[in-house]
Amino acid sequence: RVNSPEAYNHLERIRDSILLTGEVDYSDTFPWEVYLLKNDSVLNAFATPGGYMYFYTGLIEYLDNEAQFAGVMGHEMAHAAERHSTNQLTKVYGLSLLINIVLGQNPSQLAQIATDITAGLAVLAFSRDHEYDADLHSVHYLYPTSYDARGVGGFFEKLNDAPRPPEFLSTHPNPDNRLERIEEEWLGLGGKEGNEYPDSYQDFKNTLP
Repeated sequence: RVNSPEAYNHLERIRDSILLTGEVDYSDTFPWEVYLLKNDSVLNAFATPGGYMYFYTGLIEYLDNEAQFAGVMGHEMAHAAERHSTNQLTKVYGLSLLINIVLGQNPSQLAQIATDITAGLAVLAFSRDHEYDADLHSVHYLYPTSYDARGVGGFFEKLNDAPRPPEFLSTHPNPDNRLERIEEEWLGLGGKEGNEYPDSYQDFKNTLP
């Protein structure tokens, strides 16, 4: 954040535009902190309990517009707000360890968990139902904003055209199925057309470390 203040300004601006809709559970409770991870070869993002969200520079560079990125951010917000992240970390690390962290009895372990996830040592492999749920929540989160609420679908459209799909897709639902559900949810809300903001997103990319 100290070395890339303009990039973090963009991250926080996009985050705030979603939180201000009032659609996100715990919007006034969780800190919703955002972090950049410098790795241009990783097309991914993740969220840990409490709304701490991490975005790889590779993902940001890969996307074409701000609506796509806001859609991915909304997806990660949903994993936190719907407690998907909490449930998965409980499976990986055990309830007793997480309780100790919450009670402040093992503060260093929280940093270690984030390090493990960043390094790929602990994978938040959500169920297919959780992935679908996060997609649809992202549509609801973005719909009241000026963004195209199907933004997260734009990410999956790009992945469909990629010569080598990211490895994480092997544990995720088929992108085509996700696109269909995203479109259905958007139409069910009224099918309001939103903006993609490619120019402001390019400004964001230009500030990356």
